[in-house]
Amino acid sequence: MVFKALADPTRRLLLDRLREHNGQTLRELCARLDMTRQSATQHLDLLGEANLVTVLRRGRERLHYLNPMPIHDIEERWISGFDMPRLHTISAIRHHAEESAMSNDQQSIPTYVYVTYIQASAEQVWQALTDADLTARYWGHANISDWQPGSPWEHRRVDGSGAVDVVGSVLEAEPPTRLVITFDDSPESSTPGGPSVVTFLVEPHLDIIRLTVTHENLPNSEMLSGISQGWPAVLANLKSLLETGEVLPQAPWEMVQPHG
Repeated sequence: MVFKALADPTRRLLLDRLREHNGQTLRELCARLDMTRQSATQHLDLLGEANLVTVLRRGRERLHYLNPMPIHDIEERWISGFDMPRLHTISAIRHHAEESAMSNDQQSIPTYVYVTYIQASAEQVWQALTDADLTARYWGHANISDWQPGSPWEHRRVDGSGAVDVVGSVLEAEPPTRLVITFDDSPESSTPGGPSVVTFLVEPHLDIIRLTVTHENLPNSEMLSGISQGWPAVLANLKSLLETGEVLPQAPWEMVQPHG
């Protein structure tokens, strides 16, 4: 399904536009691509069936987000075991050249969205997100709070040091389906736009859950790069814990950066 969705150049162009500016409405996509709403809807439906695009509702609007998970799976299966070190070197050279060619104007950082499916109940997923002991098992940090709107929370190491790597506050809490928190990994320095915001959306369907993690108001591309590697690793460990009772044999975030 993923290869079929990617085979069409129009659908690839839609994904490119979402990569450039994530979270667009159908009208915005049609305006940028000079495409009819009916044609864009058909292409977006196919991308949604392939799990390459996910749709979130904001009031009356439907916002479309690029979901990197299927492409990440293809990368792991078809690329990482063969020629990843060389490809990463080439990619680093290309990115450096592109950054050098860009102006010094402040670039907007896109919102990051990740979707995964878990065989569990909504209550189990909520507990995994908010229970300090469970987060310590699959994240290597204990997320500590009473999870009431307005309360603080902290991301505390469990290596005995007691160090806190991330702090924030609870903006919204609607157990067991919606949790919104601020996420500040450098509280000692002020960010002009304020801390980033993470939304966990837990959507049950029969015996499975669709968990959507939206990370927005990112301060810079470095943080976007970091969370783009970190969230898939953390959520893979969470999924393993809920479905098997055990986390993955090795910490998945240790595999994020290939060596070569």
